[in-house]
Amino acid sequence: MMTPKVSLLMVLGILWSLSATAQDTLTVMSYNIYHGEQAYEEGKGNLDDVSALIREVDPDFVALQEVDEMTGRLAALNNGKAFSLVDSLAKLTDMTGYFGKAINYEGGSYGEGLLSKKPLKSQKVMLPIPKGGEKRAALYVEGETSSGQPFIFAGTHLCHQYEENRLAQAGAVNSHFEDEKNVLIAGDFNFTPDSDSYRAIQKQWLDAAVIYNQPPEMTYSFEHPERRIDYLFLSKKSNWEVLDVKAIKRDYSDHLPLVARVVIHPTD
Repeated sequence: MMTPKVSLLMVLGILWSLSATAQDTLTVMSYNIYHGEQAYEEGKGNLDDVSALIREVDPDFVALQEVDEMTGRLAALNNGKAFSLVDSLAKLTDMTGYFGKAINYEGGSYGEGLLSKKPLKSQKVMLPIPKGGEKRAALYVEGETSSGQPFIFAGTHLCHQYEENRLAQAGAVNSHFEDEKNVLIAGDFNFTPDSDSYRAIQKQWLDAAVIYNQPPEMTYSFEHPERRIDYLFLSKKSNWEVLDVKAIKRDYSDHLPLVARVVIHPTD
């Protein structure tokens, strides 16, 4: 007569475990959107295509790189009228948008963007450029899973010009988040896995694509995908499960969008 009780407890335990996993699963996306222009059709905007893709993926968070804000370059794609790329994407995807300015550009700004399903408070960190060149930033939000586990989602775009800058920026990212748990940082890091900058990041972060895929998919360029420079990194001080990582074959930008599903498990 005891067997049914034991079986019921086992079933309840499995159902509880599955429920907890579902609550703590995040779908995240990273996409360098080529300042809102079709990379292979000069003069044509990619806003509608990018927003449709985001709706299709249905992520909890999106990290956007090469984001224009009220620039002349955007205005040229919109009958001469400047607009906010992040705000427009947020409206079209029914998400909340955040913009982190890195530089002034053509009467507006250029930098990082984030989208989230729920409204959260964003923070920006400027990254070092010891070699000079274009200023760079990291943008992040803090939230909680449905079960109440805190986490941070961040996006960044490291220097495309100098390895010295990328090394310094990787070190700054490590330092800023070194005391935090459950941190996901996504973006265009402009380094390949054989670089010193990648090795510097690996001191503190796990490469989600390496955990899931062997070998990981290339992310650049769309026409000739032979380099991996877009990543999702997970903080080592946390207990992660990587369910899926994929690069989506769409030609709206010169980069492939990267999408991942991860579970945040409780740590001791």
